[in-house]
Amino acid sequence: MTTGVRRRMGVEERKQQLIGVALELFSHRSPDEVSIDEIAAAAGISRPLVYHYFPGKQSLYEAALRRAADELAARFVEPPQGPLGARLLRVMGRFFDFVDEHGPGFAALMRGGPAVGSSTTNAMIDEVRQAAYEQILAHLRVKKPSARLELVVRSWVSLAESTALLWLDGRRVPRAELELQLVHDFAALAAVSAAYDQETADILVGVLADEPADGPFGELVARLVALMPTLSAVPGQRLR
Repeated sequence: MTTGVRRRMGVEERKQQLIGVALELFSHRSPDEVSIDEIAAAAGISRPLVYHYFPGKQSLYEAALRRAADELAARFVEPPQGPLGARLLRVMGRFFDFVDEHGPGFAALMRGGPAVGSSTTNAMIDEVRQAAYEQILAHLRVKKPSARLELVVRSWVSLAESTALLWLDGRRVPRAELELQLVHDFAALAAVSAAYDQETADILVGVLADEPADGPFGELVARLVALMPTLSAVPGQRLR
């Protein structure tokens, strides 16, 4: 039998509750559109009490962003066993899970929300990108990449980010297809770089040697091979 008496939260517990409530609201609407009054109401406390724990919406937004940034960075963590293509596909699945769950908040963050220009916010965004970059290098078993390989990995992380933002605007491409396409994009970027950089070429050869024919990279090769007759028929083009 309940007494109807509300349990009093400790300071840290209340802060974590407010961060969770704010993050949930920011996940459905742009942070610019969410007021302190709404956050207070959702948490079941008064507006002044919110300000008791956070000096303003900006500090609460940054605290919520810190939690989201840590969660997003964790989505790129993947055990190093198995073919790289399958690992990257699982990573993309978790990445798009996050984007799907936190759509408006993710878009506001990457496009510049209420904290646009904030050095704290920019630093957190850069941390997520750096964490993703380091995780991909770990998958490639590379500690000190060449300049060209670094360019490949950082370009791919940026591509995944921009692709997710475009996908949120109407979701006109099926999500599963986009996840697979991004894995193919990584292979394509690496293949072009391999033509110019021996280190990337060696890594790519090693990666492909472990790939099954029915894996993501094998599927890309099959798609490209299927294109060859079509390209050969284009006037002025001759493929050997």
